[in-house]
Amino acid sequence: MKRRVFGISMLLIVAMILAACATPTPKVVEKKVQVPVTVQVTKVVEKQVPVTVQVTKVVEKKVPVPVSGGAVTVLGVWGGDEFASFSAAVAPFTKKTGIGMAFETTKEQSTVLVTRVKAGNPPDIAILPQPGLLVDLAKMGALVPIDTFMDMNQLKKDYAQSWIDLGSYNNKLYGVWVKGALKSLVWYNPKAFAAKGYKVPTTWDEMIALSDKIVADGGTPWCVGLESGSASGWPGTDWIEDIMLRSAGPKVYDQWVNHEIPWTDPAVKKAWEYFGQIVLNPKYCWGGPKGVMTTGFGDSPAPLFDNPPGCYMHRQASFITSFFPKGVTSADYSVFPFPPIDPQWGTPALGAGDVAVMLRDTPQARAFMKYLATPQPAEIWAARGGFISPNRGVKLSVYPDDIIRKQAEVLSRAKVFRFDGSDMMPAAVGAGTFWTGVMDYVGGENLDKVLQTIEASAVDAYKK
Repeated sequence: MKRRVFGISMLLIVAMILAACATPTPKVVEKKVQVPVTVQVTKVVEKQVPVTVQVTKVVEKKVPVPVSGGAVTVLGVWGGDEFASFSAAVAPFTKKTGIGMAFETTKEQSTVLVTRVKAGNPPDIAILPQPGLLVDLAKMGALVPIDTFMDMNQLKKDYAQSWIDLGSYNNKLYGVWVKGALKSLVWYNPKAFAAKGYKVPTTWDEMIALSDKIVADGGTPWCVGLESGSASGWPGTDWIEDIMLRSAGPKVYDQWVNHEIPWTDPAVKKAWEYFGQIVLNPKYCWGGPKGVMTTGFGDSPAPLFDNPPGCYMHRQASFITSFFPKGVTSADYSVFPFPPIDPQWGTPALGAGDVAVMLRDTPQARAFMKYLATPQPAEIWAARGGFISPNRGVKLSVYPDDIIRKQAEVLSRAKVFRFDGSDMMPAAVGAGTFWTGVMDYVGGENLDKVLQTIEASAVDAYKK
């Protein structure tokens, strides 16, 4: 989904060391950590009225990090369960090599990284939530190419070319994708499908034929909800992005995202028309076009579980299960990949991911990057849940249930993968006129006018 302590952002340092039984007692590396401390200070102001105020100061505290093979510093955005799972995934690396990990988390990663690079104090490794920052850092000369020491034959075996391309800049590989997320999913109630004898479609034409069959049987094929407050319309952008990948292919998709073709281009218009084939058909969507516009995106899948079903299919990313009605269990739903349109593009995957890059060339950093590229850390995290990997070497059997297993299979087996396009566009477009354009289109606005409006905003936005 379209997602002050004076002088320092919050710093989380965790050192994880698991020494082998026969290894000598490791030496201790002391890391200076700036720790925010809030104290109460009472001072007297005018009229001699005592006022208690909070004063925040920063003190330094030394944290002992026992290591036998050195340490690698990692900057990321993960906290909570994500950080705990990543720590568990790294533990075998530490046990085998004696190399510890000092992990720093910040929600202002872009700002922190650029500042530290300019100050000559970058972390060894950074884990970035999107490829745009990788490109920015590569342009600055801040990244170390990893294709000089990685086993590229193995890497190409484990990752689809799309993932390698997304981790590269100017024909040099800089990143290894640690984590993925998938949006190209259609959710359905398998019990409702079985009761009617419906089969999961494997192409767009089959999906339309199934939709027509459901209508003929007196049902409603789709639940779609675009309402999301000031962000209303964003679920429709995901539909259009998925369709663009399938109808125009990845090259044209990239041109569209980068505004190398206008929004009025026939390929773009065609994708919107495919979208309109679903959402503008009053017989296809629960509540018709008006219902599509006014139903909250989190509420929209609920009719899947009505008896009789209010709808039979719902396209949304993997997070939507957290919005399913209370009492719904994994036995009540399943998922299939958003089907292909033009066979030459196969079944592309739209989603997101986290990529590890190296900013300091040290033996420890090289060893850490090599480890992250293997299936082992991904399999550890996968078994803990809430995670899918783009690494094809990860055994599907390690995923804890069939639903996440299917998602992992789609993500890792897809020959074409692209990031959510609207997230990579200037905000005025991707989180502005694209969203409102979707609402205008579903509301009955002429498509040519909608696209002209978005294009006018894009001309200005891409200049900045």
